[in-house]
Amino acid sequence: MVESERYNCITVLGATATGKTSLAVALAKRFGGEILSADSRQVYRGLDIGSGKDLAEYGTIPYHLIDITGLETEYSVFDYQQDFYREFASLLERDALPVISGGTGMYLDSILRSYRFERVPENPVLRAELESCSMTELEFRLRRLKEYIHNTTDLETRERLVRAIEIAEHNADKKDACVPPTDVRSLVIGIRFERTELRSRIEKRLDARIAEGLVAEVEGLHSQGYSWERLERLGLEYRLTAELLQKKIPDAITWRDTLFREICRFAKRQETWFRGMERKGVEIHWIERGDPEAAFSLAESTLVR
Repeated sequence: MVESERYNCITVLGATATGKTSLAVALAKRFGGEILSADSRQVYRGLDIGSGKDLAEYGTIPYHLIDITGLETEYSVFDYQQDFYREFASLLERDALPVISGGTGMYLDSILRSYRFERVPENPVLRAELESCSMTELEFRLRRLKEYIHNTTDLETRERLVRAIEIAEHNADKKDACVPPTDVRSLVIGIRFERTELRSRIEKRLDARIAEGLVAEVEGLHSQGYSWERLERLGLEYRLTAELLQKKIPDAITWRDTLFREICRFAKRQETWFRGMERKGVEIHWIERGDPEAAFSLAESTLVR
């Protein structure tokens, strides 16, 4: 950051179980802010325990982009970016500091590096052409169009593969995409823990969610009519719990231990994603153990207030 630059928002990011919400709330209280969530599961109504909403943690601090859509909708990064820009502009108009908080790398990256998106209409001619293709052929076609597939869930179902190809082919034919309308200049604060301590935090939080009723939550969602396939696309807690309820996982002990290992692996993938963001130009100020005073000190001299 050059000396004359000032930030108009703060982003708090980090791997799962690092205490992002707690630090974001502390910053919002200190600087007159409101929270903009960057979590791909907390956008959905009904995903409470497994997504770790912990709404009581916000206290009197207003929050946004949580519980904004239903599970019948496949909410996309494009949808998130458009909703984010609308809320961000509203906060600035009210002179409230936007404090972005979350661990969904693609959501964060789309804002911090101003991804350029546009809404892609359905292509009935292309869809007819793809009807005779096998899943393997569809995946091959998508990989020819995209050097790197960020969202691997696009490979899990035929519907998502076809839509991903549709978007990729549309974008390949376009020289320009729409430019995001909002000037986001964020101080980015990352929370980091030593590996052993992070694993301990993950385990403690997982056991708390199990005790709160994670299995009952997933069972209830299925009883409301949501398919096992839909639930399995909602991340580790929902996928593995759906598998337990279908008896694909033999018992609760195996389920809990598998879930713990997979969440630890997921945390490593998040850290890898954040390092990739740094390589692409996002400056992340890492704070050990999420120390609020260190975060306050960083923000004091750099915010436009």
